[in-house]
Amino acid sequence: MKSTILAGFLTLTAAATGLTPVAAAAGRDTLEAVNTFIGTQDEGNTFPGASAPFGMTQVSPITSHYAGYRYTDTAIRGFGHFFLSGAGCWEQGGLVSTLPTTGEVGPGKAFDTTKASTFDQKQYAAPFTHDGEVGKPGYYKVHLTGYGGVDVETTAATRAGVERYTFAKSGDNNVFVNVGQANDKEPVTGSSIRVVDDRTVEGTVESQAFCGGKAYTTYFTTKFDKPFKASGTWSPDGGTPGSRSSAGGAGLRGAWLTFGGQSQVTAATAISQVDAQGARVNLASEHIRSFDQAKADAQRTWRHELSTVDIKGGSTDDRTVFYTSLYHALLQPLTANDADGRYYGFDKKIHRAIGWTYYDFFSLWDTYRSQNQLLALLRPSRAKDIAKSILAIHDQGGWLPRWAYASQETNTMTGDPVTPFLVDLWRFGALSGNEMRAYQALLQNSTQIPPASSPFQGRSGNASYQADGFVQYDPDFPKKGQDTDPNHGASATLEYALGDCSLSVMAAALGKKDDAAALAAKGRTYRTLWDETQTDRGFTGFFRPKVAGGDWFSPADKPYSPQSQDGFHEGTAWQYQWLVQQDVPGLVQRMGGPANTGKRLDDFFAYDELVKNPATAVRENWVVGPYDYYDQFRYNPNNEPDLHSPWMYALTGQPAKTSTVVRAAHTLFTNAPNGVTGNDDLGTMSAWYVFSALGMYPAVPGTGNFVLNAPRFAKSVLHLENGRDITIKAPGADGSKLQYVSSLKVGSRPSDKVYVGFDQLKHGATLDFGLTTDAASATWATSPSSAPPAPCAG
Repeated sequence: MKSTILAGFLTLTAAATGLTPVAAAAGRDTLEAVNTFIGTQDEGNTFPGASAPFGMTQVSPITSHYAGYRYTDTAIRGFGHFFLSGAGCWEQGGLVSTLPTTGEVGPGKAFDTTKASTFDQKQYAAPFTHDGEVGKPGYYKVHLTGYGGVDVETTAATRAGVERYTFAKSGDNNVFVNVGQANDKEPVTGSSIRVVDDRTVEGTVESQAFCGGKAYTTYFTTKFDKPFKASGTWSPDGGTPGSRSSAGGAGLRGAWLTFGGQSQVTAATAISQVDAQGARVNLASEHIRSFDQAKADAQRTWRHELSTVDIKGGSTDDRTVFYTSLYHALLQPLTANDADGRYYGFDKKIHRAIGWTYYDFFSLWDTYRSQNQLLALLRPSRAKDIAKSILAIHDQGGWLPRWAYASQETNTMTGDPVTPFLVDLWRFGALSGNEMRAYQALLQNSTQIPPASSPFQGRSGNASYQADGFVQYDPDFPKKGQDTDPNHGASATLEYALGDCSLSVMAAALGKKDDAAALAAKGRTYRTLWDETQTDRGFTGFFRPKVAGGDWFSPADKPYSPQSQDGFHEGTAWQYQWLVQQDVPGLVQRMGGPANTGKRLDDFFAYDELVKNPATAVRENWVVGPYDYYDQFRYNPNNEPDLHSPWMYALTGQPAKTSTVVRAAHTLFTNAPNGVTGNDDLGTMSAWYVFSALGMYPAVPGTGNFVLNAPRFAKSVLHLENGRDITIKAPGADGSKLQYVSSLKVGSRPSDKVYVGFDQLKHGATLDFGLTTDAASATWATSPSSAPPAPCAG
């Protein structure tokens, strides 16, 4: 790299990463600007294969990684038909794995049916090459170098995936349909497959839900465009030529289908969580006539979705990173009702969504911070159905979800993410007509605890929180799933307080004055955990967990440290000290005033080093490992608790420094397989990038305010569903250098506010930024009146 400051902003290249960026942007087509390989290395956990926006079915290659595909792997085990994008736990799908092969199948043949290991996808996996590999929205292509050479292409409709296999080797060719295996570390506890006719197979896969959840069943049907001349099935004992079915518990299971002399075969697969008929209905509803037609339809849909935002300026890589981020943010939550409206509810009964889409797979601890607001702003019709889906889960399951997966609550992560999630949907208008229904569900969640018989854990720390103003730290507190709040009592307290404050805003707007006052007071309960005696790195006062009864937690063998993991979930007191955006004045007071708060922020971000060389500084000073949560005192751009913290500068009178941190963080987002920082978490990190590149971020839940920073692009236009546009102008914007906001006009009026509200944007607006490279002259929005009112100060 060059030794200049500008070198810090150079996009990582193949020489720098050892990886080859694939599918670089070409021209100005938003579809061509997406590179679906971004995030497929170093635990970004995205998948490169095909999906429709918010689709039920995805078709993507399976290698040796638990998320499905890892860019540096060398063999493909199959092409699965269900994936999450960017999640962190092991169980991430890869269900109904298909792979084209060549060679005879039978006793003593190339695929020896007398040996069960023959049908282990790790054994029959095909080597592949990145040469010619294509990853675009709605389309994926790869060349398998094994089996004489096979080109595999995939595309997807909302409820079906389509593959086309082109064989270079003449003679008989096979397709293996594996139902007994999935992604690495995805337990399959039962499966079945049945040969229906000479073009169709159907079956089931019983797999474990995310983060150690319970088993659930996926039904599927696969139809081929050509008849197969022979078939057989395999089980844990081996293969049986001519067998038409195989069913049982865990173990190898599937079917092989042999096509006589066909150089090209197309397969279409649909899934359902309802029943076999649901899968058939889903496949029929997509009206798939050919692979090319399905691909054209998918890409037409994606082009429409991605054209919601037009950007001008920036490099080719800037454009690719932006549109790939937008793409990743539009993949989930997933459509969960079949084409006939039926879906499997949280009460384990079949329901029907008529005139709307029921969604599932909600990673709320992640998405409430950025992706939720992006969808609500750009796609309010979908946001309304998302809100309706969350309320349906409450009605059917008896409680609001936290991490919903396949019609069950996994109880993954802690705090109270559903409250800011739903309150922001209300603020953006997505709860119109359901305000009181949602409010009552949120109030129940805020103040109560689900009964022991409920699969929902809810706010499991509410007993101590409601009585004493904090969630006690108890590592041994019983839990119903992966996590429970008292196991991380300090961070849970901060999350509860943030959620209660957001709900107080909704309560006030609905005329619930007493509730609003009580909830606003709860929004200040974070203060109970402020230990003014704690000192670290020259700063005094940190959050510290308390145990039942109110004593400060102290480790048995050493003094308490704000850099320890004790009491905090995926972070430390250093990271969580900024999760008080609902009461910035109160936090600043406890930190010793604005000057001391600014010094603490500077140390947290290693600000002086950022200014010297941003790209180098973030990699040498910030927390850059995807799972390095603990024993840290610096900014962690890879993980959710810190996502809003760059805008704490803006909320405390130093907006220029927010722009510095954001531009530095952007160097971690690159046009390369490792170009996502941390897990993408169902589009959360990608949505963070989209907002920050546009120059605004929803830092304070419930308020509808976007806190501003220097935009990355000279012009961005957001086309809203109501036909209006939000136009963001920033002449001279250049992401390769540090720039600061020197002026702002909202419409034709100058503004010294460091924020704009949703009400100012929803009917269309123009934000006209003036930018400068001189930090000393960037005095815009630095007065105390420039910051938005803190919703729970007092």
